[in-house]
Amino acid sequence: MDAIVIGAGFAGLTAAIKLHEAGFSRFVVLEKGDRIGGTWRDNTYPGACCDVPSRLYSLSFALNPDWSRAFSPHHEIRDYMEKVARDFGVIDRFRFGAEVETAVWDEAASLWRVTLKGGETLAAPVLVSGLGQLNKPGYAGIPGRETFKGESWHSARWRHDVNLAGKAVACIGAGASAIQYIPEIAKTAAKVVVFQRTPNYIVPRNDRAFSDFEKSLFRSVPAVDRGMRWLIWKLMDLRFQAFKLGTKAADKFRQQALDYLHAVVQDPELRAKLTPDYEIGCKRVLVSDDFYQALVRPNVELVTEAVQAVTPNGVKTRDGVEHVCDVVIYGTGFVTTDFVSPVEVVGRGGKTLNEAWKDGAEAYLGMTVAGFPNLFMLYGPNTNLGHNSIIFMIEAQVGYMIEAMRAMKARGAKALAVRDDAFARFNAQLQKDLTETSWAGSCSSWYKTESGKITNNWSGDTLTYSRMTRRPALEDYELT
Repeated sequence: MDAIVIGAGFAGLTAAIKLHEAGFSRFVVLEKGDRIGGTWRDNTYPGACCDVPSRLYSLSFALNPDWSRAFSPHHEIRDYMEKVARDFGVIDRFRFGAEVETAVWDEAASLWRVTLKGGETLAAPVLVSGLGQLNKPGYAGIPGRETFKGESWHSARWRHDVNLAGKAVACIGAGASAIQYIPEIAKTAAKVVVFQRTPNYIVPRNDRAFSDFEKSLFRSVPAVDRGMRWLIWKLMDLRFQAFKLGTKAADKFRQQALDYLHAVVQDPELRAKLTPDYEIGCKRVLVSDDFYQALVRPNVELVTEAVQAVTPNGVKTRDGVEHVCDVVIYGTGFVTTDFVSPVEVVGRGGKTLNEAWKDGAEAYLGMTVAGFPNLFMLYGPNTNLGHNSIIFMIEAQVGYMIEAMRAMKARGAKALAVRDDAFARFNAQLQKDLTETSWAGSCSSWYKTESGKITNNWSGDTLTYSRMTRRPALEDYELT
């Protein structure tokens, strides 16, 4: 084969289409799940939708004039992805129920040998990781989860068979997923107790349905659709200035979030609990039209005492109070700094990625790692965004990967490996640049490791990234 791709989210889908178009047509996409979708297959909780406008959260070469809303629900995004795979003729390249356990570089043969759960082994010169950063549920180390007598689940593993009507529901966590499903739960549950560790900055989503006229216009005049996509991208990219420490744009953005909080939440005690004390952008800035509105409902309670443990009957906080409930839902996010976990990736000399990343994950342009030839990571270290669409970044990364593969073919090379000095130089500059952003602020977040190293976010705007990844700087690589 030309390549093996792991993961059937947006990264794996984009890689499949562009590999096929570039003539590298002997490839397979391995997916442990049962369908395309990635995070949009896994996250089906009530209210699940994208927090990037639909026109931009889609592939530039596969516009969709039929989005129902400005911010699409999860099932529409998943259906869109499956349609794109069919339209571009790559759906048969996806192999479902294929869970990758190990990927080992064979130096003598210049091949990646990939072993699936069950023992089957595949081989190809190029390995593409489309595993992403938000696929492995995390539980924040909360003890006692197994003792709870009622029903419980993580937001990314939603139990649709459990009816919450009339029940007391404990929601641990108030992050990006939780602020979407809590308003939906509150409509039917008898009581909802929200356990918030740290308040978030929230700005209004301003979601709305597209009219039939608008959808007809997008369908009949694609230039309008493309023009709106470009405008949204440009405006969002300019917003990167609000994620730089000490700028007027950051102050204005913070005030916008606080004004929204004050407009919705009148109770000063509740408002104080919801007011962050850190730089805006240090944690993910959330968008919602109904979370604050849900918190002022009479059947919703916000608890800011730290969760000590889950008990057989509910959730106990550090002040000794046990909050009795029927259901516990964990909105505790994901393990975000492992990247390729749980796949064990072994490079030159038997060195694993976990060993190479013992001080925190890092990559050259977020894609290649010294000592791991012909490995391309999509949505890898330091390519996440706080202000724009990750789909834009993925398209840039796939384009870079295709150009690198073409360069190998043109030169008759079997292996392409980033040079140690180029790898070190790039990451040193990256970390220096990140010190000027809000992600280096005073809070703790999923963007960085326990030591404080920022491993997830890109240090600039997406225009800069697209320029840097337009074509590989081959002087930074060894081709053998």
